[in-house]
Amino acid sequence: MDFPENTSMKPEGNIANRIAFLIKIKGLVQGVGFRPFVYRLANELNIAGWIINRNDAVVVKAEGNAKDMPLFIEKLKISAPVIAQIDEINVENDFPENFHDFRILASQDLSEETSEISPDIAVCNDCLDDLKKQPHRIDYPFINCTNCGPRFSIIFDFPYDRDKTTMKSFTMCPDCESEYSDILNRRFHAQPIACNHCGPYYTLHSGNTIDKNFSSVLQTVAGFIDEGKIIALKGIGGFHFMCDALNKTSVKRLREIKHREGKPFAIMFRDITVIKKYAQITDEEAVMLNSWQRPVVLLKKKEEPSEGICLGLSTIGAFLPYMPFHYMLFEQLKTKAVILTSGNLADEPIIIDDKKALEIFGKLTDAVITYNREIFNRTDDSVVRFIRGKERIFRRSRGYVPSPVRLPFDVNGILATGAELSNCFCIGKGSKAILSQHIGDLKNYETYEFYTETIERFKKVFRFNPSLIAADMHPDYLSTRYAMQQGIEVIKVQHHHAHIAACMAEYQLNEKVIGVCFDGTGYGTDGNIWGGEFLIADYYDFKRYVHFDYLPLPGGDKAVSENWRTGVSLLFKAFGNDLVNVDIPLVRNVDRKLLLQIIDAIEKKINTPLSSGCGRLFDGVAAITGVCTSTRFHAEAPMKLESVIMPDIKEHYDVDIAETIRFEPMIQQIISDIQNKISCSIISARFHNTIIWTIFETVKRMRKETGISQIVLSGGSFQNKYLTENVIDMLTRAGMEVYLSAKVPFNDGGIALGQLVVAAKRR
Repeated sequence: MDFPENTSMKPEGNIANRIAFLIKIKGLVQGVGFRPFVYRLANELNIAGWIINRNDAVVVKAEGNAKDMPLFIEKLKISAPVIAQIDEINVENDFPENFHDFRILASQDLSEETSEISPDIAVCNDCLDDLKKQPHRIDYPFINCTNCGPRFSIIFDFPYDRDKTTMKSFTMCPDCESEYSDILNRRFHAQPIACNHCGPYYTLHSGNTIDKNFSSVLQTVAGFIDEGKIIALKGIGGFHFMCDALNKTSVKRLREIKHREGKPFAIMFRDITVIKKYAQITDEEAVMLNSWQRPVVLLKKKEEPSEGICLGLSTIGAFLPYMPFHYMLFEQLKTKAVILTSGNLADEPIIIDDKKALEIFGKLTDAVITYNREIFNRTDDSVVRFIRGKERIFRRSRGYVPSPVRLPFDVNGILATGAELSNCFCIGKGSKAILSQHIGDLKNYETYEFYTETIERFKKVFRFNPSLIAADMHPDYLSTRYAMQQGIEVIKVQHHHAHIAACMAEYQLNEKVIGVCFDGTGYGTDGNIWGGEFLIADYYDFKRYVHFDYLPLPGGDKAVSENWRTGVSLLFKAFGNDLVNVDIPLVRNVDRKLLLQIIDAIEKKINTPLSSGCGRLFDGVAAITGVCTSTRFHAEAPMKLESVIMPDIKEHYDVDIAETIRFEPMIQQIISDIQNKISCSIISARFHNTIIWTIFETVKRMRKETGISQIVLSGGSFQNKYLTENVIDMLTRAGMEVYLSAKVPFNDGGIALGQLVVAAKRR
């Protein structure tokens, strides 16, 4: 329902004692109940005038007496809805027009500017209560209000009104329209508003059975899961697979369906009390688990719910229900924990289309549950971990996207295409950087199609027309190839410089910093693979101060999945040809002929690209110790090495820090420990302590030479909690300011932000 375009009243009476302001408010102020809040506040303080949603901002014309107006403006800032985020309030003096009430005007679309789009919001407690009490919404699984429900996943244009969302095709019934039009109602202008009489509905498909009765659908799904069956369920941002997390047979079958051998599954628990049985939870983690974002939170594991979920890791990915369907299902289920994982196959994007889901999942699962509202923007579940008591985002998607990063300089018109792994792209609007949702690894056609489609959708919804593109230096990345095909100027940004710049941008650091960037791979300026880097950097450029010594990777990319090859290469650096006589399981278990071929390849530099990557060092040490000799998913070896640490060990191995950082002494000492039957847990602790000591000593030297005390940590290796917390503690105690990204992933998911700000400075 639209309000009249012109609702102002004719000036009348004595207006000498009235003052008026025109207030322009920018930030996350649309789709979060902001206009009803302002309306109620205005009435409370006897303020007259109007409020309007525009595509660029929310604008308020407010007039009243001189005593009430300052309080009105102050309360706009401090009492806004919890999900709202005000970035800027611009207040200008205006002429009083003697309005005698406060009105909400129809939305306007005036320019190419855009306001912010709300991320999708977990169902609120008021709506869960309404499920039991409101006659037309009893057990209605799409219940929502201005404080909760789908947002980003359903919007396709600005401003945020119902006809710009995938709710456009659903006509409100009289009850819903009455609530939607009532300024004092919690559902006033809640664009996805619906009920049992007029909204979307679920359909269950199982064999030849098609069931649209929701009570029956819910009972069938609960029964299937408790019987050990697997279902495909349409969620907010795409389909999920769901099964009983306590049933190891179901878990095993789900791994077969997804072609997912070793990667851990996230578990949705009925409530936080159940989580506490399986994981340790700090107060901060409990708050995050219950937040409106509802991410998957990586917790310290107590016990594994069933075999085959965490697969030897010391962490467990836990989250709580966030859709009405989840809550209602747990009321019916006997089990208190379900696996809820992305509905995709192998490395393809999460599926959002009903027809495609039925075609693919109908053959693989026991039931497919669809609903008849379109998902426009797909989003995976977000993943966070607390490091030094602060939430750090590992995967940024549902609940976080498309909230922007605010910057102290202009980035308008720049498209940053991101990295290859864990890709997100980024667009610049004014001084805001808007990161896309998690796209995934750009290694197949399906993911690349999702990537290009999403760029086009961001162009439309954010009224974005790129005039400059920033891309990775790697010539073979699909993201770089995309950039080069657009016919627009491209600025190429070195991978690790982008990592450091992304963190600088988040904290608005404008001076040179010492950047410690550790990850598995990134194309270097010398054509080698980088990843163990100490940099002196600002936004514009960087200098490579020192790095891990290059290590040949026998077989190239094959050394990542067969990380025992990297272990052999480390042994060759430490022992030369004598490595064949090193008496450890790794050497004994490799076929002698193959071992000699690898040594020959290293010596002759045949298909042995050079890498300084910290991730490859972790891979090699995991192989040498026997913790992990081949990997089934990205970073499995480092994760397993972290999981076996004995935390009370303080010793570290020796390292040579010179023109490069050489680890031959450490490898020789590790071999000695293995031969002396020292446990893997102690060796892993000593190894981690060695990396921590190396960072500290190197940074200390850099500070002494440069006088720089601001230290930026970035790169996927810092997802290792033991490593990162100890590094932060040591550097902080030495009087340094340490920065690690929190709002943006410091793995490759944050690369695009760094590319964006570097390009902005260079142009």
